[in-house]
Amino acid sequence: MDKTIYLPAGIDQFNHLKANTELSEKSILLIGANTEIIGKQFLDAGAKSVAIIIDDYDLLIKARLAIDKIDKISVKFMEYTKTDFEDASFDIVYAQGSISNSERNKILKETRRVLKPKGIMIAGEYVSLKAAAPNYVNDVWESGNISPLKSAELATYYKAMSFDVINVYEHSTKLKDFYESIKKLLNENIDQLTEQEKSYYKKLLKRINHESNVYLKLGGSDYMGFSSIIVRKNS
Repeated sequence: MDKTIYLPAGIDQFNHLKANTELSEKSILLIGANTEIIGKQFLDAGAKSVAIIIDDYDLLIKARLAIDKIDKISVKFMEYTKTDFEDASFDIVYAQGSISNSERNKILKETRRVLKPKGIMIAGEYVSLKAAAPNYVNDVWESGNISPLKSAELATYYKAMSFDVINVYEHSTKLKDFYESIKKLLNENIDQLTEQEKSYYKKLLKRINHESNVYLKLGGSDYMGFSSIIVRKNS
């Protein structure tokens, strides 16, 4: 199995959480696709159980195949803004690039609902490193359905959403690795896909190629960032 984590910041976000939070015997919720390896990392760290929710059916099937026969990990199809979990179900909620969109507020309200009292969330967020990004960067974010927060206002935003901020860590330099690894993955596997899959992934590959070129060659790295923030439910 490919051990590469195809998420911005790779394994660094998980390591940031592990260095600051006790994971043993905790119930974990992962929000978003391509988190199967992260789920296994949680189990290796002693977590009691891991639930992964994904809002894309094709990526759901991929995730279920990847965690086949691992009893402590479940994968479910759910909207991130309205899950089927009961109140106070999880000790830790983990998102890595999956909530940086126009529904962020609703997702965080749902996160507070399913977190236990004093439960922990770590959110990996696409951030804007400068106040005013040029149009070619804004076009990248719009095409990827990304609504970045301003880097300097990340903590303030989460406080306003009724979380206590534990710390913030910047992973922006890891975006280069992310764009290069996912572009390589898609290029190497595009010929093995069905015609329907090719139609979907060719669009994704075109977008990733464009994003990576903007980031690596056109100065996008001056504006496009990624940070993880660890917060605690404050009531």
